[in-house]
Amino acid sequence: MTPRRAFGRFTRSLRGRLVLSATVFVLISMLVVGLVVGKMFERFVHGEVEARLEAQISQIAQSLSPDGRSFGPARNEASWDRGSHRRERSGERAAERDADIDAPVHRRGRPGDLDRPPFDRPGSGWYWQVEGPDGSVLRSASLASERLSSDLAGRAEPGGRGGHSREAAARAGLIVKSREIAGPGGTRVVIVATAPDAAVSRPLREASFAVALPIGLCGLLLVGAIALQVRFGLAPLEALRASLAAVRNGERDRLPEVDASELRPLVEELNALIAQDAANLRQARRHVANLAHGLKTPLATLSAAFERLPDAADRADLAGSIELMDRRIRHHLRRARAAALDGHARYRTSLASHAADIAAVVGRLRADDEIGIDIAIADDALVAVEPEDLDEMLGNLLDNAARHAASRVRVTAEREDRRIILSIEDDGAGLTDAETQAVLQPGRRLDETQPGHGFGLPITSELAELYGGSLRLRRGASGGLLAQLTLPAAPASAAA
Repeated sequence: MTPRRAFGRFTRSLRGRLVLSATVFVLISMLVVGLVVGKMFERFVHGEVEARLEAQISQIAQSLSPDGRSFGPARNEASWDRGSHRRERSGERAAERDADIDAPVHRRGRPGDLDRPPFDRPGSGWYWQVEGPDGSVLRSASLASERLSSDLAGRAEPGGRGGHSREAAARAGLIVKSREIAGPGGTRVVIVATAPDAAVSRPLREASFAVALPIGLCGLLLVGAIALQVRFGLAPLEALRASLAAVRNGERDRLPEVDASELRPLVEELNALIAQDAANLRQARRHVANLAHGLKTPLATLSAAFERLPDAADRADLAGSIELMDRRIRHHLRRARAAALDGHARYRTSLASHAADIAAVVGRLRADDEIGIDIAIADDALVAVEPEDLDEMLGNLLDNAARHAASRVRVTAEREDRRIILSIEDDGAGLTDAETQAVLQPGRRLDETQPGHGFGLPITSELAELYGGSLRLRRGASGGLLAQLTLPAAPASAAA
């Protein structure tokens, strides 16, 4: 079976549709939960990294000297704004400051904890940089002799954050935080701290892997639980199907009550339908009984009247006609009776035992012909046919085979799905295709010298069709006639 056909068969099942729809819902839910949890993790980790960069900037700002060109004693950032109002106490202090401006970078008094890990690893992406008002630069040990680009070290409003280009930060693969501080005399100092994108992506990836396993396991458990729930929920439907099969097979008269409130109205309607059908069948049986009485009584009266005829030849001719009428009436009454029964599935008739009994009777009738009848039928071959009807069909077929056989008749049976195919083959001359069609017509006989009325095989065919079966005639392997009678199989719980 191809995957496409298997999927189509699966989706045609109510259980399959429920499980499939629930599985799709669980997968979508897992995807949504994964995206939401991932976004929450990303925001949390990104916030932690930015908080670390802000703390680094604050520590740098507190460690800067008033002119922003070197590090001095730690101070509050607010002192930068007050420094513009201070007076220089001596010209020597001013001259010394002017001399310091000419130096590009100053690191004197640099606190050691500003370059604590991870800001001490070159090329790590964890950088900080201070750009003074005159272009002088203080940088982290991780920058070595490099400096951040102007796009990353952009200026902002005094005391503001940002100022850098987001596009430049994205191209550099960095997370950037910057702050511009006002120093004495209106000077501006820009402090920039960066972190690599991996500081967010790596923990996020590790956390995603750690969360994906329990989420996936939870999804599998949910799908399994849903499958069990669907199986448990549809169990009453399976029980209802079994009960319907029991009613059909004659094992029950009505459906049992169910606990499921959703199925209770359905069971009540089905029981009402079964009861109505049973009432109609009882009425049909009464009509059949009345018809049988109405036909057989006048026929018996005619038969008695014909017996009083003086001419023996007339009595013989009329007796044959009355016998033929009686056979036809009984045949059609049997059909009407079978149609009015509760269903042929109620019958479980042993094919082997009835075939053996009929073969014994035919053997005694054909004892002078020395015809052997071989029967190879399993004991568990049961057919859903009324015993009297099976005897009539077997009698017609075995008598016809024994009449035309040269020396032997073979009877076999095989089961095919819910049917049993009975094969009766003789070793006689056989029939042509045209002759096999002719013998199934009522009243047609190929050999007028043989006794009979030509109704045996047609009646057998009609009886087989009455039970949903068929009669097929063809040439057998031995050259004789092979009659294949197909009948419905019955459960092997009992035999008639």
